[in-house]
Amino acid sequence: MNVALLSLWALVAGAAQPAPVEFPGRALYPAVPVIEMNDLARNFARYVVVDVRSPYEYEILHIKGAFNIPLADKDFVERMRRLRASSPKPIVVYCNGKTCMKSYKAATKCRRYEIANVLAYDRGIMDWARYHPRLAVLLGQTPVDPGRLISKSRFQKHLLDPGRFEADVATGRPIVVDIRERFQREALGLFIGREKRVNIGDHSALEKIIAQARRERRPLYIYDAAGKQVRWLQYFLEDRGARDYWFMKGGARAYFNMLRAKYVR
Repeated sequence: MNVALLSLWALVAGAAQPAPVEFPGRALYPAVPVIEMNDLARNFARYVVVDVRSPYEYEILHIKGAFNIPLADKDFVERMRRLRASSPKPIVVYCNGKTCMKSYKAATKCRRYEIANVLAYDRGIMDWARYHPRLAVLLGQTPVDPGRLISKSRFQKHLLDPGRFEADVATGRPIVVDIRERFQREALGLFIGREKRVNIGDHSALEKIIAQARRERRPLYIYDAAGKQVRWLQYFLEDRGARDYWFMKGGARAYFNMLRAKYVR
């Protein structure tokens, strides 16, 4: 194959790979009005801001002055109605980032229940804290030091695939912690007799475990339901001085998928 044909093939192959969409939710929720990050920052006082993530995520990092009304709450609509009645300002809802759909879903739900003038800020909390640290709160402190924000690559350095996680636990050296919520466990632990069960929001219990790991010079092996909650827990661990800690990549869901692939034919 000559150079010209190779060049043509490379162009065709490149064209066959569509560029990643920066905001995939905008195409999925075209009826949701969005507000850009800098527009919100410039006119910040003109809006009421609502964080629709979980209380734990909000506690770790949120936009300064934002209300926390989780989309998952059964009284989400009623709370949004009360907020709408309390102020004529447009309401801006937000979640984690560009691929997080909660802000779109929250705005859509508000529209369905005739809660007017609700926009989605869909660039997410991480970019907000990075570019507007004076309008963000990290672990109760503002302005946010951008150096304390944990990058995706830094988070991934603490991930272990389920097989490696299981093998290390079998040595008996790690302190294993299950931070899933009770309804997610369904009374089933992955490492029965070897693990501690702690609610992710129980900082007192977590501090005791961190102290034990430090005292006994043992690593912390932590897993959640799907590998998402641990990213926010990492801020607490770092803040409390934990260094030798590891998360199961994909959480319990990935572990069960591994077992299914291994034993179910």
